[in-house]
Amino acid sequence: MSSSRIDWSKVDNPAVVFQQFPSRRSVVYGTKGIVASSQPLATAAGLEILRKGGNAADAAVATSAALNVTEPSNCGIGGRDAFCLFYDATTKKITALNGSGRAPKKLTLEYAAQRGLKGSIPLTDLNSVTVPGAAAAWLDTIDQLGNGNVTVADIFAPAIRLAENGYAVSELTSYHWQRSEQLLKSASPNGEEMLLNGRAPRPGEVVRLPNLAKTFKELVERGKDGFYKGRIAQAIVDLIQSKGGVMELEDLTAHTSTFVEPIKYTYAGEVTVYECPPNGQGITALIALGILEQMQEQGLIPSLLELPHNSPAYLHALIEALRLAFADSQWYVTDPEVNHVPVNELLSKEYLASRAKLFNPKETNPKVVHGYPVNSSDTVYFTVTDQWGNACSYIQSNYAGFGTGAVPKGCGFTLQNRGSNFTLNPNHPNALQGGKRPYHTIIPAMATRNGELFLSYGVMGGFMQKMH
Repeated sequence: MSSSRIDWSKVDNPAVVFQQFPSRRSVVYGTKGIVASSQPLATAAGLEILRKGGNAADAAVATSAALNVTEPSNCGIGGRDAFCLFYDATTKKITALNGSGRAPKKLTLEYAAQRGLKGSIPLTDLNSVTVPGAAAAWLDTIDQLGNGNVTVADIFAPAIRLAENGYAVSELTSYHWQRSEQLLKSASPNGEEMLLNGRAPRPGEVVRLPNLAKTFKELVERGKDGFYKGRIAQAIVDLIQSKGGVMELEDLTAHTSTFVEPIKYTYAGEVTVYECPPNGQGITALIALGILEQMQEQGLIPSLLELPHNSPAYLHALIEALRLAFADSQWYVTDPEVNHVPVNELLSKEYLASRAKLFNPKETNPKVVHGYPVNSSDTVYFTVTDQWGNACSYIQSNYAGFGTGAVPKGCGFTLQNRGSNFTLNPNHPNALQGGKRPYHTIIPAMATRNGELFLSYGVMGGFMQKMH
């Protein structure tokens, strides 16, 4: 493997390729599927559904709902962010789901200017709340990607049990909860719903979230109407409007998830990496991958496998490629239903080659700006595989911790603040506009090798997620 390309046909065991990545953790193997999440109780929820005959998509939703209960500082049904990639082992096809919500119709640049806002919407301003998309994303995942062997009630049962019976809070979750204690108390009159005896829970203390359990039950009993119409929808609107927000019931009832064609880049002719398309930032990872390949093709760097892992030369190549990729994505990524995003052009070999020429192997580029390819995320990530070989790469977020920290009355969850990712610059593609989806940081990923599933993976951490 001394050339700039990896000859995967000569790699009997892919683990050999990754030997240079030392880890203190042992590899976990499974023969009937695996659930990998940041919380053991959530992982157990997913495994419960696999054992009942559900597939990777069904188990992913059970894991997601349980994470809402056990890590509310990172995700939840009040969060609009939810994206997934699903690999169907029978068809070898990968499907992408964009479960993100949109800005309220009446939220405009003019309105933001009237409120004296500049640059972006503040994280604690309830106009930063876009329509929560997680509830619809969960149900659409089950309906379109599940195998029908388990019911919606089966899938939400583990999360409901955890919320009603309680669970012991982990150290890290307690830390994040304590850090947001004052936010939860001040953001709305209903902060007590997310506190234990008026304060954030300490490690090991048992927390119950009965109102969140009721919210889940309404989703099970009434489907999407249980969240986007009726009591919960009204509570969301009442709270936002009480704080000067412009969201209306019609914004909630009009919400839809979107199944989209994933975007991809094939590296070294063998491994194809898949991402959700914009308005997510997954294209950043693909651009960086393409630039790295072109840097190798142009002789600017040797194969990355020949560079010692995390050596100065290795990190310099990755950092410069990502800087170039970020310059493009942070300018061009927006809601493609509102503004055209030149995905094909950004991922073309010709354009990537031109960007690679900006790389200097000896020093950093002092000024990186977006190119012109056209002529004219506090998050939870988890992945699930099942006994049939299907896989689901899933990610969701409140954006900044508990998001706004605002709790709709009687609902047991906080509202996110992803709308803060809009820019208030009217000349930018990602400019605020009513009914528009903002730039998103969270990105699930998958990779195939010669058409077969190779990796289902992702990371957590806002803008740095492309570095996975």
